[in-house]
Amino acid sequence: QLPTGLYKKVLVILHDSVLPYMNEPTLMMDFLTVAYGIGGAISLLALNGLFILIHQHNLEYPDFYKKLYSLLDPSIYHVKYRARFFHLTDLFLSSSHLPAYLVAAFIKRLARLALTAPPEALLMIIPFLCNLFRRHPACKVLVHRPGGPADMSEDPYIMEEEEPSESRALESSLWEIQSLQSHYHPDVAKAAAVLNQSLSEMEDDISGLLELSAYELFDKEVKKTAVDVPLEFEQVRGLFGKKNDIFAEHFSLD
Repeated sequence: QLPTGLYKKVLVILHDSVLPYMNEPTLMMDFLTVAYGIGGAISLLALNGLFILIHQHNLEYPDFYKKLYSLLDPSIYHVKYRARFFHLTDLFLSSSHLPAYLVAAFIKRLARLALTAPPEALLMIIPFLCNLFRRHPACKVLVHRPGGPADMSEDPYIMEEEEPSESRALESSLWEIQSLQSHYHPDVAKAAAVLNQSLSEMEDDISGLLELSAYELFDKEVKKTAVDVPLEFEQVRGLFGKKNDIFAEHFSLD
């Protein structure tokens, strides 16, 4: 048993400062699988090492996606390891061989958690979800279901279900994104409105959005150039106002 602080320090550097220099990286399988099962930030940090072992050293982890699904809670949009987590989640969900029910469960859970997420996280997660729709067209029924939420007395999706296959995500509708189209931040509302149209085949590059912070978002708004807004329907003519103005009738400049 390691102290939590030490666990985090080890896992932060394990994937690039330890595993590449080991003769047998597979010796770390037990350590990483146990760390992945602890939960919270430790599980997020263990993903890096597990990714290397799964893709390069044939590690089999039968319940990997079930555990990854269970890591999706409201804190993922706020933790400082958010960028790392979503980068790896994007890689793990990139395979076209994943079943539709699994990807739909991830889409639905991320969308539900997005209802309480800050704007900087929303500007990242909406393109993230759009990319999942591009890779897995079978999940588009969440957006283009005939009738949409209007035909449902309640959402069939079971948020508390830990097993993605039992969550009934494919039977649901993505009303959460429709709610975000009325978000108070105009950039978020504009990003959410993309799903109203047919998506392009080219995936969005989310690498520049993963580490977007509230400060950067605020700084961008402050530096926006002001747009001149016309306050009158009739254009002012001359120094004394409109052409029919009584003042202009009695005074003129020579």
